[in-house]
Amino acid sequence: MTTPFDPERRKPGLMTGLRSSFLTGIVVIAPVALTVWLIWTIMGWIDGFVLPLVPSRFNPEQYIGINLRGVGVIFFLIFTVVVGWIAKGLIGRSLIRFAESLVERMPVVRSIYSGVKQIAETIFAQSERNFEKACLVQYPRKGIWAIGFISTDAKGEISERAETMGKLMSVFVPTTPNPTSGFLLFFPQEDVIELDMSIEDAAKLVISAGLVYPNAKDPTQPAKAA
Repeated sequence: MTTPFDPERRKPGLMTGLRSSFLTGIVVIAPVALTVWLIWTIMGWIDGFVLPLVPSRFNPEQYIGINLRGVGVIFFLIFTVVVGWIAKGLIGRSLIRFAESLVERMPVVRSIYSGVKQIAETIFAQSERNFEKACLVQYPRKGIWAIGFISTDAKGEISERAETMGKLMSVFVPTTPNPTSGFLLFFPQEDVIELDMSIEDAAKLVISAGLVYPNAKDPTQPAKAA
C-alpha cells in the first residue's frame, strides 16, 4: 500500500494501462459507430418504404442484381425536390389550398393533419424565425441562473395583460441533455442578460450538462479594451 508520503509511487500495472486504453478507444469508436449505424439504418428504412413504390424498370437492382442501399434515398430526395418546386408555383399553391380545404371538413383527419403540419413546419420549414441570442435568466427562482434562448419580444395579449412596466421578452429555457424540450417563459427585458457566446456554443453547454464550455477567447479576434 502506498501513501502520498512515499518517496516513489508505484507505476500503473499492465491491466490498468490496458483498461485505460480500452476506455479511450470506446470513447473514440462509439460516436463514429453509432453515427454510421444510425445513417445505415435510416437509409434501409427509407429504401424499404420507397423502392416498392418505384416502377421496376427504374430500379437499378433489376439490371445489376444487387440491392444497393441508398437508392431509395436518392429517389426520395428527387421526389421531394420536385414536389417542393411544384408547391412553390401558383398551380401548386392552389392545389394545396384546395386539398387543405377538403381536409378541414374531416373531423379526425383535420386534427391529425394540423398537428403533423405544425411539427413539420417547425422542424423543416425555412424561415427567419430563429433564436436571436443566448442569455442568462434567473430561473426557477431568484439566485439560480439558467441558460435561455431569446426568441422574440412578447406581443399581443401576453404583452398587454402582463403586469409589468417595461417590455417583455420571450425566452426558451431548455432542459439538459435534450435542448429540444424546455419551457417558454416571459421575462422583463431588464431581467434578461444577453451573452456573447453563440447559439451553438450555448446549446453545447446545455447538452453536455456544463462539461463543454465555449472558448474563453477567440485567437482570431483582437483583444477587447479594458
